[in-house]
Amino acid sequence: MWFFYTNGSLLYYGDAESHLNIARRVMDSRTPGYDQLGTVWLPLPHILMIPFARSTELWRTGLAGSIPSAACFVLAACFLFSGARRVFGMASAAFAATAIFVLNPNALYLQSTAMTEPVFFAAFCGLFYATAAFADTRQARFAILAGVCAATGTLIRYEGWFLLPFAAVFFYVTAQEHRFRTAFVFSVIAGLGPLLWLGYNYWVFDNALEFYNGAGSPRAIQGGKPYPGLHDWRVAAQYYFTAAQLNLGTPLFWAAWICIPAALLKFKRTAWPLLLLALPAVFYLWSMHSSGGTPIFVPSLMHSWYNTRYGLVLLPFAAFACAALVAVLPKSARGFGAVIVILICAGQWLMFPRPESWVTWKESQVNSEARRAWTAEAVRLLGAEYKPGQTIYSTAGDVMGIYRRMGIPFRDVLTVDNGPLFQAVTVRPDLFLWTRWAVCFAGDDTQTAVDKARLSGLDYQLQHDIVVPNAPVLQIYRRSPKAPNILP
Repeated sequence: MWFFYTNGSLLYYGDAESHLNIARRVMDSRTPGYDQLGTVWLPLPHILMIPFARSTELWRTGLAGSIPSAACFVLAACFLFSGARRVFGMASAAFAATAIFVLNPNALYLQSTAMTEPVFFAAFCGLFYATAAFADTRQARFAILAGVCAATGTLIRYEGWFLLPFAAVFFYVTAQEHRFRTAFVFSVIAGLGPLLWLGYNYWVFDNALEFYNGAGSPRAIQGGKPYPGLHDWRVAAQYYFTAAQLNLGTPLFWAAWICIPAALLKFKRTAWPLLLLALPAVFYLWSMHSSGGTPIFVPSLMHSWYNTRYGLVLLPFAAFACAALVAVLPKSARGFGAVIVILICAGQWLMFPRPESWVTWKESQVNSEARRAWTAEAVRLLGAEYKPGQTIYSTAGDVMGIYRRMGIPFRDVLTVDNGPLFQAVTVRPDLFLWTRWAVCFAGDDTQTAVDKARLSGLDYQLQHDIVVPNAPVLQIYRRSPKAPNILP
């Protein structure tokens, strides 16, 4: 975390910026409350950030998102070690799996950010451990733990939903007694996550499926545009596994597939862990093929980076599979074998320890160049004139990074996240627009409202046009100092 903090890349991902700001506005907003969690993105990562985002300094630096992510990454590593030790019956193989997992720089970068993948790893590896422990002991408490981990995962990422029927079948098949009751208890606990999310969406948006078919859903944003892999399994697999190889590194990617037969032949109990750990990748392949809802672009195929981090979900699978190679060695050779396996699988990263070769960091760095440029310029220009307590009418989204950098409370910023209040200002700015400042992209709805306000006689003057290559023009307006700085 310290490395990425010192080089300023904690919030290179636009999604990380958004996740952090969602957590902040739950309690710092003109309209604070649980409805600020919004929809589409599942709520648990934001909820975990809230205690840290309350601190203005942790929020401004991005550490408010890093702390829970790093803690979850450590928890995931602990679960992976414990689960692998259960399956293989030895610490050396478990150590190899854990070391491969924690030495991956793409995972290490994400665990330093406000992204949701490290949080999901904790729930996912917890489910892996709980099912491995249940297979070993048949104790009901592990079915309950599995249900809690599964429910938690469904409130973090949607691939967690995909795991539920497979895990329920596992408990039904594996339980020696009370099969139906065991599977039922797991299903009831695990199903609470999706039910809570559906209920929240219905309560707040009057549509239980708002996250799926609402105005902000991926389907609505993409507008039916086809992406690589749509209705083509070959292309979907090509893009996904290319992304996976970039995330895992070539040695680990190929070693994992080579080690699978050894794991299955030597240890019968590895079949379920290998299936479970591969299921998130199956989810992405299915989604790319059936709906195009999770497009992945990789530089070698599309000359661009987009969602390449989705390939990282294969990391626990690959780490576990390679650990099987240690487990099949004679007892006297396992310690040395674990070191060799770790060096082979992590060698690519140890030999070339440069962020430029880490696809998650590179993706975030390339895709944020324009955003970081206009954000820095806006902070410089607005910071020279803005006075604490002045109000701002603003476009939402990436623009919110300006106010985070400046430490401007969101209660002084009016955006679309404030619901009817923002809508009233946007529709009738002549009646309701009273903020001192307006920040918008040229041609968007907020800028149109400012133009209407100026036509109606409100004295908003364009102070700055911020022009950055490959980005829309950012405009900063200021209302005459003689006008009141209030919102009705």
